[in-house]
Amino acid sequence: MPEPPAPPYGGASQERFVLSRRYAAGTGGVRGLLITLLGDYVRPTGRPAPTSAFVDALGRLGVKEDACRQALARAAADGWLIADRAGRQTWWRLSPAFARFLDLGAQRIFGFTGTQPGWDGRWLVVLARIAESNRAGRHLLRTRLRWAGFGTPAPGVWLSTHTDRAAEAEFVLDEAGVRQEAQIFLSEYVAGGELPTLVRQAWDLEEVEREYEAFLADFASAHTADPLVSLTRLVHAWRGLALIDPALPAQLLPRRWPGSRAAKLFQRRHKAWEPAATREWERIGGHVP
Repeated sequence: MPEPPAPPYGGASQERFVLSRRYAAGTGGVRGLLITLLGDYVRPTGRPAPTSAFVDALGRLGVKEDACRQALARAAADGWLIADRAGRQTWWRLSPAFARFLDLGAQRIFGFTGTQPGWDGRWLVVLARIAESNRAGRHLLRTRLRWAGFGTPAPGVWLSTHTDRAAEAEFVLDEAGVRQEAQIFLSEYVAGGELPTLVRQAWDLEEVEREYEAFLADFASAHTADPLVSLTRLVHAWRGLALIDPALPAQLLPRRWPGSRAAKLFQRRHKAWEPAATREWERIGGHVP
């Protein structure tokens, strides 16, 4: 029997790092905002931050102190964070597994351009059916494959134009407990119905397009006097788009697809707002003891 693929996020299981559903569901609410703060301010420096910094930053975004403290505690229980006490203050640092995961997430988020350049016409195809009784496995498979950009035109069939994600798909299958019953193929379109029809069956591009238009409207001129709030809202919104958009090649997308325009706007705003936001985070974070 072949060995299962190595986990791409280090020794996550040993650190109780809950990846699948909790991370995918974390795009909204307090947990999602905490992930954005950790990824944009803690990850780049690798330095711990005190509870007071998270309470301050999340408070500016409308999160109450109790909810912030609860989110930090849950993140530590899931293996995302490690708490260090210094006097009456608690400092939070990233676990090695979650730091690696945030690095990979940053590569996807900041490298995301709304379309896939240089597609060679090949498809990655995953065939995987899970019993109705295995609700947890079905949810995990659906959530993680969609986050990886896969679409499903028919039950048990998953497609992606990103052929370099076979290892990621294999890891998801292993997590869902169906790796031995599933198959992964590289294929090419030869003949049959039009590919745009297949794309519409596999992905809800109308929903993605609506989200892009909302992003463009929200950040066309959006800027608050608080640079930390401006940047955090920007990155948080863009992270959500990167999770729902499969980043298909331009030839498979509708005309005037807004993804490229939104990506250019994100890059401009991030470049303009990031320095002041980082300085503000450093100010409220203080010096590491």
